[in-house]
Amino acid sequence: MNRPIRKVTVVCVVLFAALLINANWVQVGQQRSLKQQPTNSREIAARLDRERGAIVTDPTRTTLASSTPVDDEFKYLRQYADGRLYAPVTGYFTLYSATGLERSQNPFLNGDDDRLLASKVTGLFSNDDRRGGTVAITIDPRVQQAAAEALGTRKGAVVALDPRTGAILAMMSTPSYDPNDLAGHDLETVQKNYSTLEADPAKPLLNRAIQETYPPGSTFKIITAAAALSSGDWDPNSEIPAPDKLPLPQSTVELPNFGGERCGNGRTDTLIHALTISCNTAFAQLGMDLGDDKLRDQAEAFGFGSTIDDFELPQATSRFPGDLDQAQTAQSAIGQYDVRVTPLQMAQVVAAIANGGRMMKPYLVQELSGPDLKRIAYTEPEELGQPISAQVASDLTTMMESVVRSGTGRKAQINGVSVAGKTGTAEHGANEPPHAWFVGFAPADNPTIAIAVVVEDGGGESGTGGSIAAPIAQRVMQTALDVRG
Repeated sequence: MNRPIRKVTVVCVVLFAALLINANWVQVGQQRSLKQQPTNSREIAARLDRERGAIVTDPTRTTLASSTPVDDEFKYLRQYADGRLYAPVTGYFTLYSATGLERSQNPFLNGDDDRLLASKVTGLFSNDDRRGGTVAITIDPRVQQAAAEALGTRKGAVVALDPRTGAILAMMSTPSYDPNDLAGHDLETVQKNYSTLEADPAKPLLNRAIQETYPPGSTFKIITAAAALSSGDWDPNSEIPAPDKLPLPQSTVELPNFGGERCGNGRTDTLIHALTISCNTAFAQLGMDLGDDKLRDQAEAFGFGSTIDDFELPQATSRFPGDLDQAQTAQSAIGQYDVRVTPLQMAQVVAAIANGGRMMKPYLVQELSGPDLKRIAYTEPEELGQPISAQVASDLTTMMESVVRSGTGRKAQINGVSVAGKTGTAEHGANEPPHAWFVGFAPADNPTIAIAVVVEDGGGESGTGGSIAAPIAQRVMQTALDVRG
């Protein structure tokens, strides 16, 4: 055998060996992960022959998703009670894919999770078909309903948390969709329905609460205030520059206040009053005095630049831009330029303030139980960190109470309850209506709910965060306090 033939032979042997190793790795090494892929249509078809576990609410045990026996080529049909209301959380389970909790909790719901081994063994001896486990979630149906009704037909999102634990009480994204339209056994009909939803410019399949980022506008001023208070160089009553117009460095642009309003005496204002009336020039100058590094550090302490580990749903990453000049820092300090946040991120920020500076990890799954309803796992509250001190949290609470009591957030007031909050009216493009924001918590002296509301393009209305988003937040907080205390 001559030398060229030997080389070709060696190459062929190596390629054959690589092919054999890869085939074995796919069939054996990756067997489990491939089997658990929610997009594996063969596995999904096989699992439709067994009773998939239910998704229920923990506080009321309301069934959101269940499997019903049917008389067709499959044994069970996945059904969603009040599907549009809970679709942003449950997602859908179809013949060819899965999203939301249906995806992240798939192994437990379909009965393949190792924690269900005992029920599998029992089923072998009792001749029972294998069944999936039940997933109980933290969503309170009454708070979720209030969020949906308050948003109405506007595009936007509401996220409500219990600041003491991180439990998510409501996560609404509008417009929504009916997952029942995607859960049928007629592939042609399901594909047609999916294509219609996918092509809809209103993006009903998008969970705006966690998968979309927005400029936060003036809601970011609480982060700028947090950085200032944390530095020790300012307190709520500190006098800060607050001109009618602020010339931005290295440019010919002058930053105005909203509607040409005057802050304080037109030259200075106190930090607390500047937040109360949402003074742009005061916070833009404060941001430049602090510098972009301190603003970024404070934002990242609150969770910007990262996502929540092991969270049950996919998340977009909130961000504070890097490498800023002075003019860009000024704009970023008031939540403009390239600052982007998810509603969940802003809910985390105000929840940390409400919780004395301690940020709790948000979560949706409260409890897992087997087909026999015996508890298998339970989520305990977990602290993510302390982005601000207890004193800074107290000062911010006082300042945010002033916003609702006598400032831009008056429409978030609740009779007999002290509410802390901050409005935002975020510009996001030439000739585009601004997004309307409200973030806050209640009761201010003993918070049990923290909330973030965003209404895209102001819902098509001509208004501000104080006029559009604050009333939505008020309704949701009022409901939560009425039903949960």
